[in-house]
This record gives sequence, C-alpha cells and structure tokens, in this order.
Amino acid sequence: MNQKHLTLLVALALGASLDASASGYRFGSQSVSSQGTAEANGAEAADASTIFANPAGLTRLEGRQIVGGITAVVPHSTFQDAGSTRFTKTSTGGVKSQDDYAPSVVAAPTLYYSQKINSQWTAGVGVFVPYGTKLDYDDNWSGRYSLTNIKLESININPSVAFKLSEQHSFGFGIDIEHMKASLRQGVDVPGSIAAAQAAGSGAALVRQIAALGGNPAALATAGDAHAGVEGKDWGYGFNLGYLYSPTPDTRFGIAYRSSIKHELKGGAVWDFSTVTSDAVVNKVLQGASHHVNSAARVDVTTPETLSLNAFHQFDAKWAGMADVTWTRHSRMGNIDIKFVDTNAGDLVIRQQWKNTVRVALGANYALNDAVTLRGGIAHDDSPVQGDTLRHAALPDADRLQLSFGANWKLSPASSLDLAYSWLHFSDASGNYTNNCNPVMAGCTGNGETTRGTWKTRMQLIGLAYNYKF
Repeated sequence: MNQKHLTLLVALALGASLDASASGYRFGSQSVSSQGTAEANGAEAADASTIFANPAGLTRLEGRQIVGGITAVVPHSTFQDAGSTRFTKTSTGGVKSQDDYAPSVVAAPTLYYSQKINSQWTAGVGVFVPYGTKLDYDDNWSGRYSLTNIKLESININPSVAFKLSEQHSFGFGIDIEHMKASLRQGVDVPGSIAAAQAAGSGAALVRQIAALGGNPAALATAGDAHAGVEGKDWGYGFNLGYLYSPTPDTRFGIAYRSSIKHELKGGAVWDFSTVTSDAVVNKVLQGASHHVNSAARVDVTTPETLSLNAFHQFDAKWAGMADVTWTRHSRMGNIDIKFVDTNAGDLVIRQQWKNTVRVALGANYALNDAVTLRGGIAHDDSPVQGDTLRHAALPDADRLQLSFGANWKLSPASSLDLAYSWLHFSDASGNYTNNCNPVMAGCTGNGETTRGTWKTRMQLIGLAYNYKF
C-alpha cells in the first residue's frame, strides 16, 4: 500500500489572513496616524512613519523624531461547513461550525526614528510587522485535513534616507531586512487511507504485518487521525523607493514602490502517529505505510511588490484631504511547492494562483483646535483569491471595506498621542478547495480532501502611538 498523507501547508510562508487589514497575508497597519485615515495619507508625511508609506516624506520632518505605536487587532470570524469530504468522497465528519478559531486579540508594534542631517538630507529607520496571521481551528473540525492551526510572524527593519532636490522635488530610498517565522499543523487522514486500502484489497497485507509484529489488527477499526506539523524561518532582503512632488506648499503628490523579497523558509516536518490507536505496534505500522518520516522541509516563496500613488491637499487652516491607490502584485503567488528534504516523499503542491489587487483609500484631517486634529478615512481592498476552488482554510480571504477614525492630541510642543479605530467588513468567503493529491497516489503528498463551507469575518483595529520631537 502506497500511502502519502497531507502534512504541512506552508502557503502561510507568504505572510495576514484573518488578523490583518490588508489583502493576502500583508498586515495592513504600519502606522497609527495612517490608520486614522484608512492608510490614505501616504503623501502627508505627518511623522516618521512616512518611512513605510513614502520615504521621500522624511525631507518634510524637522530635527529628530521618534514614533512608537501598537495596533490591536480584534477579529470575529465564523465558519459553517457545507459538505467537506475525504478523498474517498465520504464525509470528513467532525465539528461543522467554528467561531473561535481566530484569536480574541493580536497586537503588532511599530517604531520609527528620523533625523534631519542638513537642509537636503534626512535619515531614519523603521521597525514594523509586514505580514502575520494566527488561526487555531479545533483538531476535530470538518476541515482538519487541510489545516488545524497556523502562525506566521514577521518583522522588517527598514533603514532609509531622503534627499530634497528642491522645494518641489524629494526622493527617498530604503533597505528592507525581513525576518519570517512560520509554523503549521494539520490532521492526517488515517481512517480514509485504511478504508481505501481495504477497498483496494491491500488491507489483508496490513493486517498480517501488524499480527506478525505482535500488534492487534482489530485496533484498525478504532483508528483516528494522525497529526503533522512544520516550522520554518528565514531572513530576506529588499528595498523601497519614494518620490514626492509639491507643486505648491499646500499640495503634494507621491509615488512609492516596495520590492518583492525572496524567502527560502527552512525547518522541519514532524509526523505524530502516536495517538492514532491505543496499540503502539499498529501506530508504527501505519506510519511506515504512510512513507513519511520526520525530516527537514523547505519552501521558496516571494512576497509581492507594491506600487502606491498618493495625493494630499491642505484646503484651508482646518481641512485637508488625501487619497491613495496601491497596486499589489499578488500574482507572484502561483502554486507553492513544499519539499521534504532527503526523503522519498513527493512534494506537496498548494494551488493558489493569486491575482493582482488594487486598494483605494480616501481620507481627511480636521483641525478641531490647536491641540487636537481629527482624522477619518474609508478604503476598499480586493482579495487576491480568484474563486471558491482556490480559497484555502489558511487564507479564507475576501474583499473588504474599511472605515477608520483617528485623532492626534498634542500634549506639549514636543510630544503628542495618536489614536485610531478601524472597522472592517469582509464579504462572505465561500470555499470549495480540493487537494489534487491523495494518500494512494505516488509521486506527491496530499490528503486529497475537499473543504467546503463559508467563512464570515468582521474585524476591529485599535491603535495608539506616542510621538516625540527633540
């Protein structure tokens, strides 16, 4: 019997799913002041966080500035099964609904520093979270053969420099140093594999092997799922560019580019058959039949580049308006090929075939008085998922609408607080994803499951940042 069980799904390696406000795995808020306008203020250069949005904006900052912030993500997500099946076309069974698989709160920090060198040059550095996700489904949910839990953590260190050519033209450049760490766990369909072996006539050989080793073949009737997990990490490097054009003191137009980053996530795959039955001999035989062993694992991924166009205009002493359009090249994410290093197991191929996306945001500032500026914004962001048959439990993404409010409160001439609140509404996300490999196929790894159902997500973001000038 040639059985190969689906083990790890490292589609997560690309980095936020239900824990992010931007499409794909990208974490949507790298600045509390920007969050208050739904990330529409790329040309405003309000503080040192312009390092992320458009590094050319550094030339508008005086002296030395530091911004430290944190954004809390509060999701509410549900899943309702609509007939998930094993590769044998029978029901996966298990829990049909999920309402607590997303964490109650996840927080992401940011830190930015800028320093004016002279009338033309300004330098700075930013530290922020570019990607992230955390999902924890029940071990016995109906889609367990695709995923039980996933966690992705990343951090980007972004030293930058900006040059002011004239009052109208500024340029910025930065280096991205990115660390990514990922882990994933999922069920292994042992019951389905046993049923397929018995139907194919190879079950008798399995029984004889168990009996010869002193095990109890009757335990096969009680077999449950095995579990597989993977961990991996990597450093990657990229760059970002920015240009800011100011035709008048009250009007600015910007363009910013952030490059793709190549990652080669390396780690290990672990297979746990120890709880499949109460008979250790049976468990050992079943793991041997699966042709999988604990091993090193690797997946090569490339994060998508982004191109942003933005504008800012100060209408009068009270009102300012702004807009941003960001294009993301998600199409870099085609199929993901996961390799089990130095083993005879075939690769696991995850079908994604993402499409490029566009995010549009509009925002405004209102100076309530000398101490308080109010902010607001609205944005629409496309999902990179092309359809139900390519929507996987690791990223049940959908188009979303974001409504944001914020405020800046000056505590003193040198310090201020930024506050922001965002509400995100996701379109209902239906999934009908089938893994194209199953345990009885040679040359590949897969459970062959079909996960059918609908994910519904709502999300809140709450941000707080402290700004200091010296």
